[in-house]
Amino acid sequence: MDLRIFTEPQQGASYDTLLAVAKATEDLGFDAFFRSDHYLAMGNSDGQPGPTDAWITLAGLARETRRIRLGTLMTAGTFRLPGVLAIQVAQVDQMSGGRIELGLGAGWFEEEHKAYGIPFPQEKFARLEEQLAIVTGLWGTAPGAEFSFDGTHYQLTKSPALPKPAQRKVPVLIGGHGATRTPRLAAQYADEFNIPFASLQDSERQFGRVRAAAETAGRKGDDLVYSNALVACVGKDDAEVARRAAAIGREVDELKANGLAGSPAEVVDKIGRYAEIGASRVYLQILDLDDLDHLELISAQVQSQLG
Repeated sequence: MDLRIFTEPQQGASYDTLLAVAKATEDLGFDAFFRSDHYLAMGNSDGQPGPTDAWITLAGLARETRRIRLGTLMTAGTFRLPGVLAIQVAQVDQMSGGRIELGLGAGWFEEEHKAYGIPFPQEKFARLEEQLAIVTGLWGTAPGAEFSFDGTHYQLTKSPALPKPAQRKVPVLIGGHGATRTPRLAAQYADEFNIPFASLQDSERQFGRVRAAAETAGRKGDDLVYSNALVACVGKDDAEVARRAAAIGREVDELKANGLAGSPAEVVDKIGRYAEIGASRVYLQILDLDDLDHLELISAQVQSQLG
């Protein structure tokens, strides 16, 4: 079971804070550092000191880390033109020496679009499908050849399809709860399918849909990695769990029901139940980015038991 650290910087984090978390992620033996792609805080947070851009952040971290994978859950398709996104990701992949992964979604949070003057189209899913075709098509075009695309939402003419990523293939993550279109897109384009903040039952159902869609598309169901993103709140005792829950404005019982919360033993047991339904990777949503002791505890007493 791979454990990855997943951050939500729109809730309030500077680049220096994210760098500290990424370096701790690397030093403590976690597999990867991922971040969300949002420009507006959610809930009761004031978002201070303000948003940081996902791909600018990852470009910086690409030069200041050496081992961990880096990526997004999920890049908002509404924020970037697909040709520009393909260039950005390829460049950051080169900067990292081939450690980048692209999670790409349709975009959903209308208020952040209004706050920063970003168009919020109605047909987001159809746009996402074209974006996936373009980004993967540009990367997959043979050196010296050109790429063209004539879609409903995007048109590219005789693109040189440059630059290329350092990796032969940048892993693409697709995720969500949609019952039909999401599994179909994952089967066509994804190396990994991620379901965020879902119960064991909902995760098992969605993993099954994606496996079936993959087989319909001519792939093996096991061709994809299956993963969960779950909030983490771990403590060495009940008092520490309660303190960490209070720090992120959540209740312990709710966190235990909907995330990975409690003692290290409780969390290891619950991760094991996700493994039993097919998950081989978990993104630990860490909401208090100043609490690096939390990461140390998870590394020493959770990750160490997962092999």
